[in-house]
Amino acid sequence: MIFYTDEESRTLRTAVYGAMVLVSHADPGPVAEERFAGLRAMVKLPEELRHVLNSARVRLPEGSDSELETRVLEALRRSVRLLAAKSPEDAAAFPVAVVAICEEVATADGEVVDTEDEMITKVRAAMAE
Repeated sequence: MIFYTDEESRTLRTAVYGAMVLVSHADPGPVAEERFAGLRAMVKLPEELRHVLNSARVRLPEGSDSELETRVLEALRRSVRLLAAKSPEDAAAFPVAVVAICEEVATADGEVVDTEDEMITKVRAAMAE
């Protein structure tokens, strides 16, 4: 089992849950459906990461949508670096799983609009940096 500090755990939670929120906010729609779709899709993450994500309450950064986007995208970047240092297997699986989760959120209402697609592209790009 890999140990993550409280700060590292917060970064991972901000990255994953924040990415879901960014996609959900990209197109006002059925928030509850989108939330549940994202939570169900979290099974795509490695089990140990799911445990870390569910080990404490999620507190996303406060501020405007633009500020939230900046902070979440940075948390995604930091998460990839963190995982690369601690668990190369999880680092490889993380971006694929996060994008899949975001796609589940976007398709929760049966239609993916351009703004959701654009946000998923930003999420993917942040994890590739």
